[in-house]
Amino acid sequence: MEIKIPSEEEMKRFMAKAMVEAQIGLATGGIPIGSVLVIDGKIVGRGHNQRMQKGSAILHAEMDAIENAGRLSPSEYSKATLYSTLSPCDMCSGAALLYGIPVIIVGENKTFQGPEDYVRSRGVHVVVLQDERCIEMMEEFTKDNPGIWNEDIGEKD
Repeated sequence: MEIKIPSEEEMKRFMAKAMVEAQIGLATGGIPIGSVLVIDGKIVGRGHNQRMQKGSAILHAEMDAIENAGRLSPSEYSKATLYSTLSPCDMCSGAALLYGIPVIIVGENKTFQGPEDYVRSRGVHVVVLQDERCIEMMEEFTKDNPGIWNEDIGEKD
């Protein structure tokens, strides 16, 4: 099956939706990372990091978006694009690989870079936008909240 890469306009539009999710996360006391799962030009799942709000060990933005999309068939996942304001970590990248999501659009990987090369080696098309809004939001958060940030990415203080 041929992978459909979103247009630049689509990437900007859906990354803006992921940014809204990140802002919701921040406004509700969490880490400002947002994600949307898109199939055939429609958002089927949206989410934001809710580890702080729900006391969750795994509720990163991408996991939240995939969960909120509900149960999908392998053929639906094979047409999906996962957008995330920040490079997906090992756990979230693993979920994308498990479900066969063929395209991941990343807002930025300057603040944190997940296993992008490995994900690419598994056939996933990864695009990193280096969106200044995403970078600024994460740099500010990590500077102001180093303990929470380190906990989120599994780093020791």
